[in-house]
Amino acid sequence: MLNNEMMKHLKIKNPIIQAPMAGGITTSNLVAEVSNAGGLGMIGAGYQTPIQSREQIREIKQLTSNPFGINLFVPNEFNVTPDAVQSANQRLHTIRKQLHLEQTDSFDIPEYEKIYGSFIEQVNVVIEENVSICSFTFGIPPKEVMAELKQHNITLIGTATTVREAVANEKAGMDMVVMQGSEAGGHRGNFIDGHQESLVGLMSLIPQVVDNVSIPVIAAGGIMDGRGLMASLFLGAQGVQMGTAFLTCIESGAHKVHKEAILNADEDQTTFTRAFSGKWARGIKNKFIADMSEHELLVPDFPVQNLLTQEIRKTCSGQNNQDFMSLWSGQSPRLAKSQTVERLMNDIMSEAKINLHLLTQQLTAL
Repeated sequence: MLNNEMMKHLKIKNPIIQAPMAGGITTSNLVAEVSNAGGLGMIGAGYQTPIQSREQIREIKQLTSNPFGINLFVPNEFNVTPDAVQSANQRLHTIRKQLHLEQTDSFDIPEYEKIYGSFIEQVNVVIEENVSICSFTFGIPPKEVMAELKQHNITLIGTATTVREAVANEKAGMDMVVMQGSEAGGHRGNFIDGHQESLVGLMSLIPQVVDNVSIPVIAAGGIMDGRGLMASLFLGAQGVQMGTAFLTCIESGAHKVHKEAILNADEDQTTFTRAFSGKWARGIKNKFIADMSEHELLVPDFPVQNLLTQEIRKTCSGQNNQDFMSLWSGQSPRLAKSQTVERLMNDIMSEAKINLHLLTQQLTAL
């Protein structure tokens, strides 16, 4: 159970993948420490430029000789009108005023072609820098991109939230798939099914997916310790992907206010919102989410809303003001700890082995 196909394929000692959290959380030190501890460190390159990704890949190679991976956002076409942007700006007017930010009436809507072009540049960086593992969120890349990566023997990992999405990943040629339960923090990875349809709990999701795909399944959503790891393995997953547990680690690049918010949160303090980015995501409730709750269905789709709120989030980070920050978190914040990656990894594996031993004893006694 603690030595399976996924682990052999990824060349890791422990069935633990650090979630590729974009926005500066997955520092080179965090990624390298996870890989050095026997797991798989992952760069969250969703908001990086190709140059930034190349620099970080080279930096991590100086910190670890073990495998690590990178995650890319698959671009999705969006239809946002200037009127919709103006309306969204008006809704943010009061918040900007509270923060003494200059009001902006003009906003250049990003072009899908440029976003897709940057995505292709990122793919080329992955190939040129010989990164052995690449995962994707928000969809499946075009066939030609998949074929190019496979030609360079790069292991491909998809993200899904339902059985239907998992099957689509397998048919597209993914080597394994991360199944994101509704407990997961941050942005939802759904791309076929709608937001409500994608909210399947992880313990229900894993066995149903395992019964319908032949590629290794990786469980994600609310897993924080050895108990969550073993539960996922017993249900048929071959590994886990953990985000919030690593976000509060010493090596994480998450803002100190973000870390403290998670460390002091209860299990009922997270909620879904699309007010920050235009895409549904789970985070800790704060003033921004409350103020925008009546309007979140009207905000422009990702990435437009994400760009509109960027200055607000950045300003609040500089002021240590959590009221208007995106405090992404899974549903198990009570289990989060401020500790090193090495300590977290050791504790997870020790607890998993103890639980496996106890279960073996109980079964033997039957």
